[in-house]
Amino acid sequence: MTRPVAARINTAALRHNAALARDLAPASQLMAVVKANAYGHGAVLVARALQDVVDAFAVASIDEAVELRDAEISAPILLLQGVFEPKELGVAAGLGLWLMVQNEAQLQWLLDANLPARVHCWLKVDTGMNRLGVLPADAPVALARLRASDNCHNDVVLCTHFAAADNPADSRTPGQLARFLDIPHTGLRSSANSAALLAWPRSHCDWVRPGYMLYGLNPMVATHSLPVELAPVMTLVARITALRDVAPGDAVGYGGTWVARRPSRIATVSAGYGDGYPRQAGNGTPALVRGRRAPLAGRVSMDMLTLDVTDIEGVQLGDEVTLWGDELPVAEIAAGAGTIGYELTTRMPARVARIATRG
Repeated sequence: MTRPVAARINTAALRHNAALARDLAPASQLMAVVKANAYGHGAVLVARALQDVVDAFAVASIDEAVELRDAEISAPILLLQGVFEPKELGVAAGLGLWLMVQNEAQLQWLLDANLPARVHCWLKVDTGMNRLGVLPADAPVALARLRASDNCHNDVVLCTHFAAADNPADSRTPGQLARFLDIPHTGLRSSANSAALLAWPRSHCDWVRPGYMLYGLNPMVATHSLPVELAPVMTLVARITALRDVAPGDAVGYGGTWVARRPSRIATVSAGYGDGYPRQAGNGTPALVRGRRAPLAGRVSMDMLTLDVTDIEGVQLGDEVTLWGDELPVAEIAAGAGTIGYELTTRMPARVARIATRG
């Protein structure tokens, strides 16, 4: 038996969102970003659900790619940051992985390597993010060096990443895109992440790389409406494991941060910050019990949290509680905790079972 907490992963919603991404950029190839355990949704589960509807996957590291290959995912897999040391090159080539090259050291490692097979390469260009990538002025020479190498196929993809694509009013994205498109290159290009795919059609180029939006989550600033209706993929559920009545003046939880102002019914729920629910969530943060909102009452503990269910009739032991999902956006919970939905789903630990559903 396991603890009564689980993340239900709606594979139909996942495929729906991938289809929307395809529709937004019909002339582009579609790469699904499944790094960080598919943003906490389960990389193998997600890849299996999407392998017949996307053209490739992207991960952050060799170990993430190995997990997919071990699960018999045969589609191309791009290492978004490339390799972290030269010895990884042979492993990547042996697994048929695609390599991002994003600095001079990685480029030289690749040129000097003795590989069992040529690899497909992407060249990252820093157009204003100031994290990874060669400078635009250096890109033509780096492209030529890659194409001339016996270790690299000559179909090198030129790539960049946007710093502020989530805000359509931000002038940095047009500037980055202009610098990117000005680089001489006769091959394929890729620049659009989820936000750019949704809001900047000119950025779609030959490959689009959606991540967050695939999981039904809105990557845009709150003031921007989406051109499509994304379907939330993850629903985090737990169960009520205890019920008690407290009198006015009684405090609940560590530190007594919530104090009853009236006779109150308190439900203890089988999920806490050890399950990825944010400890920073304050009193009043909502959960769903019997289809109604119940406010958080007291600090979140490692393995449990407490809700005020006074105004909800018929609450019983074993009732299911939705902590976020289709009717309660993870972004709302994240905002109440002073963070973003990306962090909540991605930080969910392995002890929370990911259960595939189709609706």
